[in-house]
Amino acid sequence: MSDLISYELEDGVATLTLSNGKVNAVSPEVITAFHQALDQAEADQAVVIITGQPGILSGGYDLKVMQSGVENAIDLVAAGSGLARRMLSHPFPIIVACSGHAVAKGAFILLSADYRVGVEGPFRIGLNEVQIGMTMHHVGIELARNRLRKSYFNRSVINAEMFDPAEAVAAGFLDAVVAPDDLMGAARAKADELKKINMTAHANTKLKARKEFLETLDASIELDRQPMW
Repeated sequence: MSDLISYELEDGVATLTLSNGKVNAVSPEVITAFHQALDQAEADQAVVIITGQPGILSGGYDLKVMQSGVENAIDLVAAGSGLARRMLSHPFPIIVACSGHAVAKGAFILLSADYRVGVEGPFRIGLNEVQIGMTMHHVGIELARNRLRKSYFNRSVINAEMFDPAEAVAAGFLDAVVAPDDLMGAARAKADELKKINMTAHANTKLKARKEFLETLDASIELDRQPMW
């Protein structure tokens, strides 16, 4: 499939593993590889598991691209927002097996999935944009507003607070936390459970439940094409 996103299909479950350097930076090439892998998973009619390397899901967007010019940054954020929207409307369930840190775009990957399981350990999960001097983009605000618990929204988006895995469950970034050795087994068990649902009903209900949210994201993607940082 790709050196950046490996693809493994087993008994109706497609496992997509991100591998792009020490922090699994999300670059334009990574986003393209994600779309190709999701295309294949859709063709295979497979439940999807997304994971990263041991200790990290992703540290966020590729800083080399983000710092190479305003237009490049805007284009990368727009592409990442498009990936989030696609994940939220994907016709088959998407599970993220969060293998460690999930920062900025890494955390937004969590917010774009149907089920999220993380690992115990000294890991940080959250949205650090304000912390590093970036004004949060519109899509990021709306993803957080929709998926995080209300009591954590300001703490996460405006105060750039980072959370350990247990509090990431309380915040709404994760649904469960397990021991590192149990991560892929837990993700696979959830995938096998979700394989039993009616996928047509799943897809239709997902689109109906998220209709207004997806429309908000579409409008926000256009707003984010204007430089805001």
